[in-house]
Amino acid sequence: MAIDTTTQTSPAADTAAPGIPRLSTRDKLVLFVLCAAQFMVALDFSVLNVALPDLGRDLGMNTSALQWAVTAFALPSGGFLLLFGRVGDLFGRRRLFLAGLALFGAASLLSTLAWDPASFLAGRALQGLGAAAIVPTGMSLLTTTFPEGPARDRALGISGTLLSLGFTIGMVAGGTLTDTFGWRSTMALLTLFALIVLPLAPGLLPESRTPDRPRLDVPGAITVTTGLLSLIYALSTAADHGFGRADVLAALAAGLLLLAAFVLVESRSAAPLVSLPMLRRRTVAWGNIGGLVTFSMMSTIVFVLTLYLQEILGLSAFETGLVFGFQGVLSVVAGTLAPKVIGRLGARRTLVGSLAGQGALTASLLLLNTHVWSAWLATAAVALASMCHLGAIISYGVTVTSGVPDAEQGLATGLVTSTQQVGITVGIPLLGVLATTSGDLLSGVHTVIALDAAIVLGAALLTGLGLRRSRA
Repeated sequence: MAIDTTTQTSPAADTAAPGIPRLSTRDKLVLFVLCAAQFMVALDFSVLNVALPDLGRDLGMNTSALQWAVTAFALPSGGFLLLFGRVGDLFGRRRLFLAGLALFGAASLLSTLAWDPASFLAGRALQGLGAAAIVPTGMSLLTTTFPEGPARDRALGISGTLLSLGFTIGMVAGGTLTDTFGWRSTMALLTLFALIVLPLAPGLLPESRTPDRPRLDVPGAITVTTGLLSLIYALSTAADHGFGRADVLAALAAGLLLLAAFVLVESRSAAPLVSLPMLRRRTVAWGNIGGLVTFSMMSTIVFVLTLYLQEILGLSAFETGLVFGFQGVLSVVAGTLAPKVIGRLGARRTLVGSLAGQGALTASLLLLNTHVWSAWLATAAVALASMCHLGAIISYGVTVTSGVPDAEQGLATGLVTSTQQVGITVGIPLLGVLATTSGDLLSGVHTVIALDAAIVLGAALLTGLGLRRSRA
């Protein structure tokens, strides 16, 4: 008898947990290894940004070429997430996680020692490939190691905190390291992280894989990977050059067509890369929509506030970093509180409430003007919004992975991490460009803030309605 997976729910996502359990020493070490690897990848997303001008002068890369320092990492790290998540399910998550760590460390060393643009970009691309193996396998190792319920909620809370903290610390540390030791120190920091984590992982992490070992869905792997690569290239390039370029439009069209072809392939495959019944689960569909919105809209706010603080208020790069430093501090607080809130209210209510809070606090930024006190408003609003943002990150991860069998955890976490990558990539080109192309920068910033807040609040309403139907 067929089961309608659209109405399957898990008690962990609906009901309060009895309490937050204590972790054993081994559990803490496993969590340290997995979270340190996730933190390292999150750090890589932002630590290089402020170092790009120095890097360009040293290696002889012009402004247009510097875009590839970011895109060369984003393409493989986002494009191969779903494929590597499924490969880990089939052939061993621990094995692929260790291979990704080794590749990431070697690629970071190559980037540190780069002697010309080609060697540096090769290192960045290999870093992205290593990250694509680390992120979904690390997340699935976490969800299969810690049982569904309070233990997993707490583990996901710590992981989500470090993910957000890594991105924020990267923004602050990048400027400090570059000013003190030069741009190469940002890549050397990532090499050091890999050297610390890699020796610890083999003795601590258990191997896990799907017991029946079905064949890999090669047509699905080709269409989804090339589709994501095309889409991420289009959005990354549009962030710097707009959507008017022919290569951006061609890549965008190709990406959408390939992803449509992927859905068709999966509907006919005996062993699909992505289970369409899983995508029909309302918890998976609406959870990922909530995650996509919280990531894309928060990255947009960070981008436009960086422009606002430096271009309108005249703050230095260091002072701007301090503003976002408060965001990191409150992210740690939110990571501690979120599992307790999820235990009391359930993941669905926490997700909807967090999105609503993020949207409302974003709307408060419409009060920003040219007076210096606006810096204090920006600091307070973005820090509090980041608490809601982190609550949404953790609760959407719990929502998506709850009720999913261990054999499909790599697939579920691959969807979660793909949502993160696409979310980080899509927000700035879609909305941030409105600020950079506006004749009046303050007016452009207000336009972006208004649209951003409206999208987050709309997503909170729709996600609440969609998840309520899943409970029914």
